Amino acid sequence: MQSQFTVGVCVAGKGDRIVVRAEDALIAALKVKAERPAATITYVRRLNRRGDQRHPPHRLNEAR
Repeated sequence: MQSQFTVGVCVAGKGDRIVVRAEDALIAALKVKAERPAATITYVRRLNRRGDQRHPPHRLNEAR
């Protein structure tokens, strides 16, 4: 069963949030790191629909 996770990243001193579908938080972080190797992962948490409506995160470009 896949869940959605919000992954916080820092690239060149700028913070960003990305939403990823994954089985668990570690896999979500690894998917982001594979697409953006220069990024620093700052946090991983389950998607919070109510809170994320105010500050919408980006989607990870997945090949599927």
